[in-house]
Amino acid sequence: MRRTSASGCAGSLALLASRPTARRGRSPMRSSKWSAHGNIYLLVEDERLTPDRARELSAQLETDGVLEILAADGPEAEIAIWNPDGSRAELSGNGTRIVARWLAERSGADEVKIRVGERVTRARISGELVEQELGPVEVGPAERLEGVEFVPVSVGNPHAVVVGDPAEIERVGPLLETHPRFPGGTNVQVARADGPGRLVARVWERGVGETQSSGTSAVAVAAALAGEGETEISFPGGTLAVRITRGNAYLVGRAERV
Repeated sequence: MRRTSASGCAGSLALLASRPTARRGRSPMRSSKWSAHGNIYLLVEDERLTPDRARELSAQLETDGVLEILAADGPEAEIAIWNPDGSRAELSGNGTRIVARWLAERSGADEVKIRVGERVTRARISGELVEQELGPVEVGPAERLEGVEFVPVSVGNPHAVVVGDPAEIERVGPLLETHPRFPGGTNVQVARADGPGRLVARVWERGVGETQSSGTSAVAVAAALAGEGETEISFPGGTLAVRITRGNAYLVGRAERV
């Protein structure tokens, strides 16, 4: 399992110096490498990707995924999110936060809009922080599989939240990720309380494995363990802030070129 280095983000509410990847018969690709609380993505501006190409890029540059810009106009963009195994992700809070920062740099706007499939996220950039509106979050009743109790949560993508020692992620993550209960796989989190309004968690991402943080995982953990209101979730890669209001999720964190 590849582990990325982490830099913390305290509080609430990184470019592989635009190193082009050249291949025989192909023009140099415009790309940049980013970190969102230790979650590493390659952002590709001008190449239409296939599953094989996305898998190749992620392996070559050791990323947790690839963000493909399908269209960009001013403060708005449409993107595709690729996992390292070449599958497509429905949503990534860290990925859309990276694109929000990229759009802000490109357009000069401090409010941007990003479409991923049918889901639209809006983001506001304030200094080093990006606040995103991720939309509805749905929490289901607790279930038990293979002796593990979890809460299913949807944040536009599937999650299985386990209450317990985050160190258990190495056992529980692969067990639930590919269980037949989840035909398309699921993201898995193990979390526990760490004081009022604070949770500690580790995450196992579908098609990736363990990562240093995850934006939609932060929302899922907050929804399952805390419900409405403001919560801080500490991952190995740093702390993300979540606010859930009337069933809608808002996420605050950082993103920088690396």
